[in-house]
Amino acid sequence: MRFEDQIISAFRAIVSNKLRSLLTMLGVVIGVGSVIAMIGIGEGTKEQSLKNLERMGTNMLMVWPNWRHGKVTGGTGSKPILEQVDVQTIRRNVPLAQYVTGEVDGGVTATYGDSTTSTDVTGAEPCVRFIRNATDMYQGGWYNDKDESTANRVCVLGYKVYQDIYSKGNAVGTTVRINRDNFKVLGVIDYKGGSGFWNPDDQIYTPLSTAMERVLGRTKLGSIYVQVANPDLMVYAQGKIEDALDASRTNASGDSLFRVMNQGDAIQQAQSQTQLLGVLLAGIASVSLLVGGIGIMNIMLVSVTERTREIGLRKAIGARRAMILRQFLLESIVMCAIGGFIGIILGSGGVYLVAPLMHVPPIVNIKAVMMAVGFSVFIGVFFGLYPAIRASRLLPIEALRFE
Repeated sequence: MRFEDQIISAFRAIVSNKLRSLLTMLGVVIGVGSVIAMIGIGEGTKEQSLKNLERMGTNMLMVWPNWRHGKVTGGTGSKPILEQVDVQTIRRNVPLAQYVTGEVDGGVTATYGDSTTSTDVTGAEPCVRFIRNATDMYQGGWYNDKDESTANRVCVLGYKVYQDIYSKGNAVGTTVRINRDNFKVLGVIDYKGGSGFWNPDDQIYTPLSTAMERVLGRTKLGSIYVQVANPDLMVYAQGKIEDALDASRTNASGDSLFRVMNQGDAIQQAQSQTQLLGVLLAGIASVSLLVGGIGIMNIMLVSVTERTREIGLRKAIGARRAMILRQFLLESIVMCAIGGFIGIILGSGGVYLVAPLMHVPPIVNIKAVMMAVGFSVFIGVFFGLYPAIRASRLLPIEALRFE
């Protein structure tokens, strides 16, 4: 029998038992679809996370108090805190630091007219607009150095805050109430897009001095943000900042009471986490393929038993063992291939259906598709081999006498 005839025969054998074949392929369909859908959602989540990090600013280094070492007895320099003097130290000793600002932030309630929303206020010097990549304005502009030095009650709204309390219209020049104080709105930042832990659109920016004295009542900085002039020298600049602060921010044991985080490290960490999550999800989904393969082997064994007389007849008229083995192996492979094709359609559809609900871009990973289909064919070969070998070893006389 020619190879083309054996393929046609395999299709006929599958079609002749439609319901059984469909139930047999179900495990492969679910497995392939799950692998494609889960990896696709994972890729979309990774891309969205990286975009969110980019929206926070470019070439950025972040300095935070290192509370892991706790407070120890000693002078001011022995406590894990940050102060304005540390900002000046970085500006003075790190020439690569193009923009530097201290920051404080906290939750507030913003009210305009009858509209109220809960949001976050970020107090920072005017250069924060460059560090946080917030120079594109929907309305108005930013506060200046004079507003900073005099602690003026002025603010700049993120786009989401503007929509929540203004809906539409011109916000510039109006007065918004932040907690108990009235602030003049100078501008609205254009829509950046974001979600999760830090949404760049769900922010209100005020001068650092204003936020510390009038809004949050802070005397210490929560963090320091630095934009490096040359993106290729981020690691070098990070080392210079650590050297500059070590003199005043190291405890008696020699532990640094601050930590400097490179935005590149944050991006790499996000990539590693999403890759690990993708591998984990794909591994879980692959279990469905294994279960489907076991189901295919069981059905193929049943098929060998049901077609014992057919096998005996073929052998009696000259069919060789290799032909019988190939026939049953092809049936298993074709069944898995069809299941894999259906799984591709369902998995890709699932990505485009679920991704928008999770606010992530839908991504159908071609490598994941090839891997899932290749694995399904492998399942067909692996689990179809034993039934095929068993069928090829039947003796013609015994097979013909089988009832």
